[in-house]
Amino acid sequence: QVQLVESGGGLVQPGGSLRLSCAASGTIWRIGTMGWYRQAPGNERELVASTTSDGATNYADSVKGRFTISRDDAKKTVYLQMSSLKPEDTAVYYCKALITTTRPMSIREYWGQGTQVTVSS
Repeated sequence: QVQLVESGGGLVQPGGSLRLSCAASGTIWRIGTMGWYRQAPGNERELVASTTSDGATNYADSVKGRFTISRDDAKKTVYLQMSSLKPEDTAVYYCKALITTTRPMSIREYWGQGTQVTVSS
């Protein structure tokens, strides 16, 4: 059984920084694209950043220059370094990963349970 577990959320003042982590576990053969999404109350879930297995990255315009996504395939972990945080970054942050397993054989997307990020003075 595959699980994604996020950590690193919390309360931070405007202008501050946080680093989110998302670790995958289970009988994983390969991890493809990994990404971070966020959902604020009353809003739809939106893509924040993603990274492919060959290292290509993509960012939402609202976070370019402030957030950095990275991955450590040996640890099956994706990170999101968030800097210059703004109140509008407040949301529940979710990670998603495209994972191939062999027992049973499947290729599908998995979601984490989410971690709250609150930016407030």
